[in-house]
Amino acid sequence: MSLTTLDPRTALVVVDLQQGIVATDTAPYPTAEVVERSVRLADAFRTHDLPVVLVRVSFAPDGSDAPPGRTARGASGRTFPEGWDQVLPELGEGIVVTKRNWGAFHGTDLDLHLRRRGVTQVVITGIATRFGVESTARSAHEHGYHVTLVEDAMGDRDADGHRASVEGVFPGLGEIGGTDEVLELLGRTRG
Repeated sequence: MSLTTLDPRTALVVVDLQQGIVATDTAPYPTAEVVERSVRLADAFRTHDLPVVLVRVSFAPDGSDAPPGRTARGASGRTFPEGWDQVLPELGEGIVVTKRNWGAFHGTDLDLHLRRRGVTQVVITGIATRFGVESTARSAHEHGYHVTLVEDAMGDRDADGHRASVEGVFPGLGEIGGTDEVLELLGRTRG
Protein backbone atom coordinates (compact mmCIF):
# COMPACT_ATOMS: atom_id res chain seq x y z
CA MET A 1 0.00 0.00 0.00
CA SER A 2 1.73 3.09 -1.22
CA LEU A 3 0.46 6.45 -2.35
CA THR A 4 2.03 8.10 -5.36
CA THR A 5 0.69 11.65 -5.35
CA LEU A 6 -2.03 14.08 -4.39
CA ASP A 7 -3.45 16.22 -7.18
CA PRO A 8 -3.26 20.01 -6.77
CA ARG A 9 -7.04 20.09 -6.15
CA THR A 10 -7.71 17.17 -3.84
CA ALA A 11 -10.68 17.03 -1.46
CA LEU A 12 -11.12 15.07 1.74
CA VAL A 13 -14.46 13.23 1.86
CA VAL A 14 -15.44 12.07 5.35
CA VAL A 15 -18.31 9.56 5.26
CA ASP A 16 -20.93 9.23 8.00
CA LEU A 17 -18.96 10.39 11.04
CA GLN A 18 -22.11 11.51 12.79
CA GLN A 19 -23.70 11.05 16.20
CA GLY A 20 -25.82 7.95 15.50
CA ILE A 21 -23.14 6.13 13.51
CA VAL A 22 -20.19 6.61 15.86
CA ALA A 23 -22.30 5.35 18.77
CA THR A 24 -21.27 1.79 17.85
CA ASP A 25 -17.73 0.50 17.70
CA THR A 26 -15.90 -0.54 14.57
CA ALA A 27 -13.08 -2.88 13.58
CA PRO A 28 -10.22 -3.31 12.95
CA TYR A 29 -9.84 0.30 14.11
CA PRO A 30 -11.97 1.48 17.02
CA THR A 31 -14.41 4.26 16.22
CA ALA A 32 -12.47 6.75 18.38
CA GLU A 33 -9.34 6.16 16.27
CA VAL A 34 -11.27 6.54 13.00
CA VAL A 35 -12.64 9.86 14.25
CA GLU A 36 -9.27 11.10 15.56
CA ARG A 37 -7.50 10.30 12.29
CA SER A 38 -10.26 11.88 10.21
CA VAL A 39 -10.08 15.03 12.36
CA ARG A 40 -6.29 15.21 11.82
CA LEU A 41 -6.78 14.87 8.08
CA ALA A 42 -9.58 17.47 7.99
CA ASP A 43 -7.43 19.96 9.91
CA ALA A 44 -4.51 19.38 7.54
CA PHE A 45 -6.66 19.76 4.43
CA ARG A 46 -8.09 23.04 5.74
CA THR A 47 -4.55 24.25 6.59
CA HIS A 48 -3.63 23.70 2.95
CA ASP A 49 -6.85 25.39 1.75
CA LEU A 50 -8.24 22.17 0.32
CA PRO A 51 -11.94 21.25 0.47
CA VAL A 52 -13.28 19.09 3.29
CA VAL A 53 -16.59 17.38 2.58
CA LEU A 54 -18.58 16.05 5.53
CA VAL A 55 -21.07 13.47 4.34
CA ARG A 56 -23.96 12.46 6.55
CA VAL A 57 -26.83 10.08 6.07
CA SER A 58 -30.22 11.31 7.16
CA PHE A 59 -33.83 10.22 6.96
CA ALA A 60 -37.16 11.49 8.21
CA PRO A 61 -37.75 10.45 11.85
CA ASP A 62 -40.11 7.71 10.70
CA GLY A 63 -37.75 6.51 7.95
CA SER A 64 -40.31 7.32 5.24
CA ASP A 65 -37.69 8.74 2.87
CA ALA A 66 -35.26 5.82 3.21
CA PRO A 67 -34.50 4.00 -0.05
CA PRO A 68 -37.35 1.73 -1.09
CA GLY A 69 -36.87 -1.78 -2.32
CA ARG A 70 -36.86 -5.25 -0.92
CA THR A 71 -33.73 -6.56 0.75
CA ALA A 72 -32.81 -9.87 2.34
CA ARG A 73 -32.84 -8.07 5.69
CA GLY A 74 -36.42 -6.98 5.13
CA ALA A 75 -37.94 -3.69 6.11
CA SER A 76 -36.20 -2.33 9.13
CA GLY A 77 -39.09 -0.32 10.51
CA ARG A 78 -36.45 1.82 12.21
CA THR A 79 -37.11 5.17 13.65
CA PHE A 80 -34.33 7.69 14.07
CA PRO A 81 -33.79 9.67 17.27
CA GLU A 82 -33.32 13.40 17.09
CA GLY A 83 -29.72 14.43 16.47
CA TRP A 84 -28.53 11.02 15.25
CA ASP A 85 -27.62 12.53 11.87
CA GLN A 86 -25.53 15.45 13.15
CA VAL A 87 -21.92 15.54 11.93
CA LEU A 88 -19.41 15.35 14.77
CA PRO A 89 -18.47 18.90 15.80
CA GLU A 90 -14.78 17.97 16.22
CA LEU A 91 -14.56 17.55 12.43
CA GLY A 92 -14.91 21.33 12.12
CA GLU A 93 -16.27 23.24 9.17
CA GLY A 94 -16.75 21.80 5.71
CA ILE A 95 -19.10 21.27 2.84
CA VAL A 96 -21.96 19.22 4.26
CA VAL A 97 -23.57 16.72 1.91
CA THR A 98 -26.68 14.84 3.01
CA LYS A 99 -27.34 11.43 1.46
CA ARG A 100 -30.17 8.96 1.73
CA ASN A 101 -28.29 6.01 0.27
CA TRP A 102 -25.08 4.16 1.06
CA GLY A 103 -22.97 6.20 -1.36
CA ALA A 104 -22.40 9.95 -1.23
CA PHE A 105 -22.86 10.65 -4.95
CA HIS A 106 -26.28 9.28 -5.91
CA GLY A 107 -29.06 11.80 -5.29
CA THR A 108 -26.74 14.46 -3.81
CA ASP A 109 -24.85 17.52 -5.01
CA LEU A 110 -21.42 16.10 -4.09
CA ASP A 111 -20.17 15.88 -7.68
CA LEU A 112 -21.29 19.48 -8.32
CA HIS A 113 -19.45 20.74 -5.21
CA LEU A 114 -16.26 18.96 -6.26
CA ARG A 115 -16.33 19.99 -9.93
CA ARG A 116 -17.04 23.65 -9.11
CA ARG A 117 -13.88 23.64 -7.01
CA GLY A 118 -11.81 21.94 -9.71
CA VAL A 119 -11.30 18.80 -7.62
CA THR A 120 -9.75 15.86 -9.49
CA GLN A 121 -8.94 13.59 -6.55
CA VAL A 122 -10.77 12.52 -3.41
CA VAL A 123 -9.29 11.13 -0.21
CA ILE A 124 -11.95 9.09 1.60
CA THR A 125 -12.36 8.18 5.28
CA GLY A 126 -15.31 7.14 7.42
CA ILE A 127 -17.70 4.46 8.57
CA ALA A 128 -18.57 1.83 7.46
CA THR A 129 -15.88 0.50 5.17
CA ARG A 130 -18.13 -1.94 3.25
CA PHE A 131 -21.09 0.38 3.03
CA GLY A 132 -20.81 4.18 2.88
CA VAL A 133 -17.06 4.27 2.20
CA GLU A 134 -16.97 1.58 -0.48
CA SER A 135 -20.11 2.87 -2.21
CA THR A 136 -18.70 6.40 -2.27
CA ALA A 137 -15.33 5.17 -3.57
CA ARG A 138 -16.98 3.16 -6.34
CA SER A 139 -18.99 6.19 -7.47
CA ALA A 140 -15.99 8.52 -7.24
CA HIS A 141 -14.05 6.15 -9.48
CA GLU A 142 -16.99 5.94 -11.92
CA HIS A 143 -17.21 9.76 -11.97
CA GLY A 144 -13.55 9.93 -13.05
CA TYR A 145 -11.92 11.08 -9.82
CA HIS A 146 -8.58 9.76 -8.63
CA VAL A 147 -9.41 7.94 -5.40
CA THR A 148 -7.28 7.54 -2.29
CA LEU A 149 -8.61 5.41 0.55
CA VAL A 150 -7.23 5.99 4.04
CA GLU A 151 -7.33 2.46 5.39
CA ASP A 152 -6.66 3.29 9.05
CA ALA A 153 -9.22 6.12 9.08
CA MET A 154 -12.18 3.86 8.38
CA GLY A 155 -13.88 1.06 10.22
CA ASP A 156 -16.55 -1.56 9.73
CA ARG A 157 -18.85 -3.77 11.79
CA ASP A 158 -16.16 -6.45 11.73
CA ALA A 159 -12.51 -6.74 10.73
CA ASP A 160 -13.19 -9.36 8.04
CA GLY A 161 -15.62 -7.05 6.25
CA HIS A 162 -13.12 -4.19 6.40
CA ARG A 163 -10.36 -6.43 5.08
CA ALA A 164 -12.56 -7.70 2.22
CA SER A 165 -13.04 -4.15 0.93
CA VAL A 166 -9.44 -3.06 1.48
CA GLU A 167 -7.89 -6.13 -0.13
CA GLY A 168 -10.55 -7.17 -2.64
CA VAL A 169 -12.26 -4.01 -3.88
CA PHE A 170 -10.18 -0.91 -3.15
CA PRO A 171 -7.13 -1.85 -5.25
CA GLY A 172 -9.37 -1.63 -8.33
CA LEU A 173 -10.74 1.77 -7.36
CA GLY A 174 -7.69 3.75 -6.27
CA GLU A 175 -4.66 3.92 -4.05
CA ILE A 176 -4.65 2.84 -0.42
CA GLY A 177 -2.59 4.37 2.36
CA GLY A 178 -2.58 5.34 6.00
CA THR A 179 -3.27 8.63 7.73
CA ASP A 180 0.39 9.41 8.39
CA GLU A 181 1.26 8.63 4.78
CA VAL A 182 -1.42 11.03 3.49
CA LEU A 183 -0.32 13.75 5.93
CA GLU A 184 3.33 13.34 4.95
CA LEU A 185 2.46 13.49 1.23
CA LEU A 186 0.23 16.49 1.82
CA GLY A 187 3.01 18.32 3.65
CA ARG A 188 5.62 17.41 1.03
CA THR A 189 3.49 18.41 -1.98
CA ARG A 190 2.05 21.58 -0.42
CA GLY A 191 5.27 22.80 1.22
